[in-house]
Amino acid sequence: MKILFIGDIAGKAGRDALDNYIPTLREEYKPDILIIDGDNAANGYGITEKICKEFYALGADCITTGNHVWDQREILSYITRDPSLLRAANYPETAPGQGACIKTLPTGQKILIIHLMGRIYMPDPLDCPFQTVDKILKNYQLGANVNAIFVDFHAETGSEKMCMAHYLDGRVSAVVGTHTHIPTADCQILPNGTGYQTDAGMTGCYDSSIGMDKEIPIHRFTRKTPGKQRMFPAKGEGTLCGTLIETDNDTGKVRKIDPIIIGKHLKNTKPIIS
Repeated sequence: MKILFIGDIAGKAGRDALDNYIPTLREEYKPDILIIDGDNAANGYGITEKICKEFYALGADCITTGNHVWDQREILSYITRDPSLLRAANYPETAPGQGACIKTLPTGQKILIIHLMGRIYMPDPLDCPFQTVDKILKNYQLGANVNAIFVDFHAETGSEKMCMAHYLDGRVSAVVGTHTHIPTADCQILPNGTGYQTDAGMTGCYDSSIGMDKEIPIHRFTRKTPGKQRMFPAKGEGTLCGTLIETDNDTGKVRKIDPIIIGKHLKNTKPIIS
């Protein structure tokens, strides 16, 4: 199974990059499943129903979010009607929406997609992500009742993401981090067959401060005052960042995991088709 995951969409620059590059990537790599993290898609703050439908029109099968999931109030009702839009599974069970879903491919293969949020330096005091994922995996076994399991772990620190990946090594197909908006150079296959990357990176403008116009955060850092404006996304050309994962059809473990970077400001890289 080929899984194409696209990192945090940041504002219009990120949405434009998605429009520009996803059709070519889908034609070139023919992924079986497309997962997009849309946590900052709506002007840097959450996502809307309209944007979700735009992503589905581009071929998205599932949309994950993160700590900005509730920034657009319309999502509180929309997420209950859209089982393919995920909030973190370690929110309280009373929160709207769900934190995992199963997608069935035309071949009959099934993939379980799990969305988790870290707790270190994160704003919401959520339930333990390790205990939460254990509860979910009690019902699913890789290579038995699901053919692949993908985890988007939205967290601040590399240590928490790495520990999650090692904790799940051999039990899930891949753990890919989001939230820091910087693509990391550590794509790897762990000893028991789980693919891992600390952060897939941001899809947005990199002439910025993690996707936001750089002047306001520079003001805050240098003057230690909040300034008069709310931060807003940078308006330059967007770069797409993501990860392409190929799993073994029998075991669900990873055979290949490669970063994808396409755009203006970063050194571009794409997987070689074998």
